[in-house]
Amino acid sequence: MNSIWLVSMLFVGISMLVSYRLRAKFARYNKIPLSSRLTGREVAERMLRENAIFDVKVVSVDGFLSDHYNPATKTVNLSPDVYNNSTIAAAAVAAHECGHAVQHATAYPWLNFRSKMVPAVQVSSMLIQWVLLAGVLMINIFPQLLLAGIVLFALTTVFSIVTLPVEFDASKRALVWLGQSNIANDQEQPQAKDALSWAALTYVVAALASIVTLVQYIMLYLGGRGRN
Repeated sequence: MNSIWLVSMLFVGISMLVSYRLRAKFARYNKIPLSSRLTGREVAERMLRENAIFDVKVVSVDGFLSDHYNPATKTVNLSPDVYNNSTIAAAAVAAHECGHAVQHATAYPWLNFRSKMVPAVQVSSMLIQWVLLAGVLMINIFPQLLLAGIVLFALTTVFSIVTLPVEFDASKRALVWLGQSNIANDQEQPQAKDALSWAALTYVVAALASIVTLVQYIMLYLGGRGRN
């Protein structure tokens, strides 16, 4: 059990470091004006239009780096720093979120699979902490409870893994379009890629942490059964 906590703390530290670097990168690139002078909102609207997507709205939402695409409401939600600014960071983030809208419109398989998992993952997330805790405490008398927790945790782990191709593909679509549309010039393209790469790294760290923790719970379960 101690090893699980140690690994968890290690990945929490790594996650905080990556998050810090992401914020620093965003702050840096959000100070560099975009040569095309388009705001994040204008970039998003143009990318949607050029991909023949006319039923998705671009809206502003509160929060820092709270940007996301909501397939249920068909909205590209941009934080104020992205929605209003004409910078490299704003263009990169806006195009990335529109990349998800393009995935939705073209029935990108990994996004469809991920969307189908959402209801089950939401239920699992509400139960998993308590089931795992009870399973660990009762491992010597009721190991099946820990097994149930492992199944729930495995579901969230698969979700975090499936998220990776979805995020990488959205960034790829964004960068290709930014270049082809001449919104980002040759100098700005690598900077936009750098910003999106750090954003993607947060998902990689989360997936790795989930995989390692899952393996440790499985080993704990197997060890507990071996003592029974």
